[in-house]
Amino acid sequence: MGIDAIIDALGGPTQVQALLGVGPSAVSNYRARGQFPEYARVRVWQALKARGIMVDPETLSFEAPNTPQQDTPQIGTTDARAISKLPLEPTILLIISGGIAAYKALELIRRMRDRHWHVRVVMTASAQQFITPLSVSALSGNTTYHDLFSLTDEAEMGHIRLAREADVVVVAPSTANLMAKMAYGLADDLASTVLLATGAPVLIAPAMNPFMWANPATQTNKKLLQQRGVRFVGPDSGDMACGEDGAGRLAEPKDIITATEALLPGNGRLNGLKAVVTSGPTHEPIDAVRYIANRSSGKQGHAIAAALAKEGAIVTLISGPVDEPPPGGVALVSVKTAREMETAALAALPSDIAICAAAVGDFSVANESAQKIKKSDDGEAPTLALRQNPDILATISHHQVRPRLVIGFAAETENVVDYAMAKRLRKGADWMLANDVGQADAPVFGSDYNLVHLITAMGNEAWPEVSKQEIANHLIDRIATEFNR
Repeated sequence: MGIDAIIDALGGPTQVQALLGVGPSAVSNYRARGQFPEYARVRVWQALKARGIMVDPETLSFEAPNTPQQDTPQIGTTDARAISKLPLEPTILLIISGGIAAYKALELIRRMRDRHWHVRVVMTASAQQFITPLSVSALSGNTTYHDLFSLTDEAEMGHIRLAREADVVVVAPSTANLMAKMAYGLADDLASTVLLATGAPVLIAPAMNPFMWANPATQTNKKLLQQRGVRFVGPDSGDMACGEDGAGRLAEPKDIITATEALLPGNGRLNGLKAVVTSGPTHEPIDAVRYIANRSSGKQGHAIAAALAKEGAIVTLISGPVDEPPPGGVALVSVKTAREMETAALAALPSDIAICAAAVGDFSVANESAQKIKKSDDGEAPTLALRQNPDILATISHHQVRPRLVIGFAAETENVVDYAMAKRLRKGADWMLANDVGQADAPVFGSDYNLVHLITAMGNEAWPEVSKQEIANHLIDRIATEFNR
């Protein structure tokens, strides 16, 4: 498959520029050489898969459908829009680690196959003490892999291809040991090596003794993995095989299936579009101990990033310090200050969509102290000189590679709609979401609910008070309508 067909399948040169973060001359060079650079191949492959195109990860060539329809054009002679509508059977890489709960993986495989998912399985050495590779292969219909240094397995598939060809990697059950390996980047067997090499969304279903799950080391590893975008389902609570009771039971297969389904690339309405989302507060240091911040939790921005990814967008989430775990399927960039957030946001351009949901600090301390500022004996407070922080929304709105749709947020305590309308015009944004954060009886910061007004060039549209997730879904509905217009 020629590179021109690949570029067409991705939506044209402009979309390729946005996907890879390059200029027009780079795309011209790719065409002249007849191939993409090595660093770009995985991203191109993932973007093609997100558009529903069956593609070989090594050659980036399109594969013909298994059962050609009478009206299905031949691959290589048709336009890419027709190819992108061909059905694609998702590939799930299931990693089974040791523990009595491993037997439930057999039921999980059966349910995955019932959904017509292509299931490949990797088993750890300890998992084979509870169930056999033969049982797993009988249900999955594929070879079960377990040896990193197997010459036969490496010749047939190879651990890198196992990692790269998966749409979602599911670890069920996951032991505390495997979680620790993932958290610290260890790769001493096939399972941990594949997990380190994959670029697909990863879902973990832990199963272990309640005290092991509650151990601070395990909880620290969980938080670290969540910060990297790994998703968790379970564990459930109840009686354990060891005779103890508490949180540590493997989640039910139906719940693991539901969580896996949410991570699969599908026929999303925003497939292939590139989006950048800012979320959370910024922390502007006063000295080595103190900082200026606000009460933003990041819940709304993270919900928007998750909703974009679910619809197939390629999402970069730039987040200030928050307790919210990042949604799966997004590229997370963690920042602290407004200037760091601006740098990260501009680095994420070009983009089709920019949503500035972060509560960026308007001011930072000009005379920041490298040491902790001490109290004086005379009771006088130190004087802090403030400087204005960069205006990220306005900068993006007026950038030379401005996104096609720029959306801002206006958190106000009075005259909410009027101030938001003026802000939209002043910043140059296309849309503005305004919310009243000054209500003592209905706080927005830290809450799971929000009440917003959508401000556009057409006027003001009041939305009912709903959960922040529903706000995100409603916003994505409007974005999809705008891009399909």
